[in-house]
Parts: sequence; structure tokens; C-alpha cells
Amino acid sequence: MNKKTIWITGGSTGIGKALAIKFSSKGWNVAVSARRVELLNEVCDQYENITAFPLDVTDKQSCFEVFNKIKNKFNDIDICFFSTGTWNPKKEKDIDVEQMEEVFKINFFGTVNTIKAVEQHFKNRKNGVITIVSSIAGYRGLPNSTGYGPSKSALNNLAESLYFDFKRSNVRVCLVSPGFIKTPMTDKNDFKMPFLKTPEYAADQIYDGLVNKKSFEIHFPKALTITLKVLSFLPSWLYFNLIGRLTKYQKK
Repeated sequence: MNKKTIWITGGSTGIGKALAIKFSSKGWNVAVSARRVELLNEVCDQYENITAFPLDVTDKQSCFEVFNKIKNKFNDIDICFFSTGTWNPKKEKDIDVEQMEEVFKINFFGTVNTIKAVEQHFKNRKNGVITIVSSIAGYRGLPNSTGYGPSKSALNNLAESLYFDFKRSNVRVCLVSPGFIKTPMTDKNDFKMPFLKTPEYAADQIYDGLVNKKSFEIHFPKALTITLKVLSFLPSWLYFNLIGRLTKYQKK
């Protein structure tokens, strides 16, 4: 029986790295991509069934080339996990147009580029999972999030739209909405993060959701995500009042 294969972008650190190790421990072939080659190689040196495929997701042509390399090496791909992202809180407090363009270029269009690269393969295969990693920041507008939050909200909408398109080919589109996970990206935050969890915790939740369950969205930790989902249904005036008090948005 051939081993199954997963392709993970953003696989050099954080959730992507932890998920690569998790799937590796379960006997999967794991293809990991990121821009920082040295960090990818560190992971691959420790786990024999993790292979590095360096990639800048903002390069459309490279996304196709790397996908073909992975397919040629492993013959097939069962799951794609697209988790490339960037976040710079110091530039999110004001309208920094260049920063917002950069965030969308990586977070949103980088994800679109990778999905486009695998689209025809999965539609022809008529099976498999395409996973889009968003964030709780995509549920509704938050203070000091002029680029990151909107980029994640766009990914939420994209995942819902693609769900219908790929379902016709029996391909599952899955949305992952993590809460606060201790990664190099969240280490930049200058506020106390509620329900902060480890990347290993996130990897366990995602593995279970992708392999054992069939729900559209994998979100965690539930104590936080369910609360935010309830808040998202509130009328605007009440939502703004509550979030403003909780985050003290007047302070910069």
C-alpha cells in the first residue's frame, strides 16, 4: 500500500512545522515548503519522511513548478495544507497601504497561487483535501488589524466559494481557524493572548480534523472560537462596544 502524501506551505516554523512532524509520525510522506531553506533543511534532517521543496508563494510560476516536483517524487498528493502568512503589528495600527498590499500579496494571493497550482490535479483526481489556513481575526473586524484581519476574512470567503466549486469534483475544501498559537508570528504581539496554545496542540487538532472528521471548518481552542463566533452575530453597536472594552482599542 502506497503511503499518503501531504503538502504543507509555511512548513518551516510554527503550526506548519508542527503539523509536518505530526503527519510524519503517522507515516505520511510530507512535502514542506517555505522561503527559508535553512529552516526547512533543519526539519528534514530530523525526520526522514519530510522533504523540503523551497517556495515563495508570491511567485505564481514557482508554485506550479514545486507542485510538479512533489507530484513527480511521490506520484500523488492527498492533502494540501496552505498556511503561508505574515503579520507586522507595528504597521497595523495605521493605514499603511504598502504594508496592506504586502500582507494581501502573501496571505491571500499567495494562498490563491498555490490553490491554482493544484486545482486541475484535484479536479481530475476527484478526491483529496485542499486546506486553507485563516485565523480568528477573519471572523470580524478587530482593532489594530488593518491588513492582517481583512486578508484572513478574504480567505474565509474564498474557502466558502471554493467549497462549492470543488465539491462537484468530490474534493473537500477545509478552512482552519486557529486562535492564539505560540509561534514566531504571535511572538510579535504586545498584548496578553487569551487561551494561548502550543503549535503541537494546533497540530493535534488539525490532524484530527483533516483525517478523522469531515467538517468544513477546524477551529480551536473552542473556548475562544465559539465565543468569537457568538460575538460575530451581535449587532454592530454592541460588538464595537464589547470589543472596544476588551481590547482597550483607544490605547496605541
